[in-house]
Amino acid sequence: MSTEGSVLSSWSVKPVLSADAAVELIDDAATVFVGGSGGGVQEPSSLLRALARRFETTGSPRELTVWHCSGIGDRAGGGMSLLADDRLVRRVVGAHWGMSPEMAALAMESRIEAYNLPQGAISQLLRETAGGRPGLVTPIGLGTFVDPRLEGGRLNSRTTEDIVEHVELAGSEALFYRAPRIDVALLRATTADECGNLTFEHEAALLEGLALAQATRATGGTVVAQVKNVASGGTLHPHQVRVPGVVVDTLVLDPEQRQTCLREHDPSFTGELSVPVGALPVLDAGPRRVVARRAAAEIEPGAVVNLGVGMPDGVALTAAETGLLDEIAFAVEQGHVGGVPAGGVEFGAVHNAAATLEAPSQFDFFDGGGLDVAFLGMAQVDRHGNVNVSRYGDVLSGSGGFINITQGTRRVVFCGTFTAGGLDVEVRADPAGIRVRSEGRTRKFVSDVEQVTFSGERALRLGQQVLYVTERAVFELTGDGLRLVEVAPGTDIERDVLARMDFEPVVDTPRPMPEAAFSAAPSRDPRGGRPVNTVEPTHNER
Repeated sequence: MSTEGSVLSSWSVKPVLSADAAVELIDDAATVFVGGSGGGVQEPSSLLRALARRFETTGSPRELTVWHCSGIGDRAGGGMSLLADDRLVRRVVGAHWGMSPEMAALAMESRIEAYNLPQGAISQLLRETAGGRPGLVTPIGLGTFVDPRLEGGRLNSRTTEDIVEHVELAGSEALFYRAPRIDVALLRATTADECGNLTFEHEAALLEGLALAQATRATGGTVVAQVKNVASGGTLHPHQVRVPGVVVDTLVLDPEQRQTCLREHDPSFTGELSVPVGALPVLDAGPRRVVARRAAAEIEPGAVVNLGVGMPDGVALTAAETGLLDEIAFAVEQGHVGGVPAGGVEFGAVHNAAATLEAPSQFDFFDGGGLDVAFLGMAQVDRHGNVNVSRYGDVLSGSGGFINITQGTRRVVFCGTFTAGGLDVEVRADPAGIRVRSEGRTRKFVSDVEQVTFSGERALRLGQQVLYVTERAVFELTGDGLRLVEVAPGTDIERDVLARMDFEPVVDTPRPMPEAAFSAAPSRDPRGGRPVNTVEPTHNER
């Protein structure tokens, strides 16, 4: 006699609740961990909306502590912005804040306690918590604003508790990130069976789903999973199940669940379909294209490459249009290897990925020096080579995966325009060069950055190679400070470069930036390689 039915019913049949009923499981002062990433990727949107609705209707729950790893939101009122009320939320700990301007405003105005920790540290911390360990010990964050000798990741004067410690272990310094106790986890998958086993076949990333569920179970919390489909118990292929039902407590069905905030489903994000490279967008002429092309010249065949959000994601499009894609592998924080990273609000999704890992494992690879070169943005650069991307002026973006990437990679290329706010630059192909028609209002090269997201001093100590690429000049980090090594044709060094900086770089005899960065329609890669090829669409059997 088969015992399958009794086995299934004995340990695994999970209640399927409405989103409104599920958020009733959250008590006042609870610690809630929200899974997902920016742009709606794996975001449990129905649960977040239900939680906001409950608070608006009943005034409860109150005084929540909310953790999230990647930025949760769409910069248009979704994600964490739904919870942006200082009566509902008392404290937020997150890696990226820019996807939720409303929540970032609460932090900037000191209306909530707020922390910014490295994305990889939070991701790996979940795995440590799942194993019952007291926290994460890592060098990631040393010398940055996360280091308690600077700011300890605290974002305002209201935030006083230290949740990061500086320690010494085996003769080396490190940071210790304390494990949280999670009362409720809100996560998302594509399909659950009646037993709570979860598959992620239509999700644009795997992220921390397993680590989050296990960490919540280990600390006595409740795991609520929002899914698009519910299947019969025991019918999912075990190799497809990424989170077992033994660590899932409750299911919420949302048949209208979208893959990202911009689209219902893109099969090229999930390996069901490979799109032709020619179908990807092409960068318009302008400073962004110049920076992307010049930066891409730093890519060697066979390199494993990471791209930051914003201007650096243009490097992926440059690689596509110049035929570099089959010679390199992109790797992004959300877990993908290979393919072409999506840009904009969907950053973290990838077209045509070759492999998709869980995020903690991807950060292990990054922290261990697996990347050959990384291209990141820069809001501010100072005389010491420090870079700030996390907090400047009235903007709180957060560090995201920036600290993990920049501290673990041998070659780092920072990308951005020379100034910001109203910059107007004419890019000429023949003769190659630029002309600044209107200068930006905000200087990026300042005496001291407002917040240290990247430490030039630590980079020099680790022997990293660091470049700063703009549309008109390229600098390298040296023991004497920043050295001007390239200038765009048509640029007056004194007027267009030195006069627009708050400090004086080392200037010897800078060479011209390569003409390929300014050409109208390059048919070869920036290193002078072979002509562009195209990729035929292929279907992967599942």
